[in-house]
Amino acid sequence: MSKACTAVYVYGMVQGVGFRYTTQHQATLLALTGFARNLDDGSVEVVACGETEQVEKLLEWLKQGGPRGAQIDRVLSEPRSVKHYDGFQIRY
Repeated sequence: MSKACTAVYVYGMVQGVGFRYTTQHQATLLALTGFARNLDDGSVEVVACGETEQVEKLLEWLKQGGPRGAQIDRVLSEPRSVKHYDGFQIRY
């Protein structure tokens, strides 16, 4: 199995709606590592690493609307170098 890391930038009403916590739960279910954090422009950055297929599942989940309560307007993603993270964290 191949490994991948992807940075995802999610725009819309994604702060203050439990977005990072729900994304952490989803990523953990998919056995991914990385982090989710709010950015100053109101978006959320998600970095997910793990099996390529699982990273793609998280990306698809985000593109389909992510957590309830969120209103996603746009999802941008870019590949990152594969890196080891200790679990999937919420960063502040």
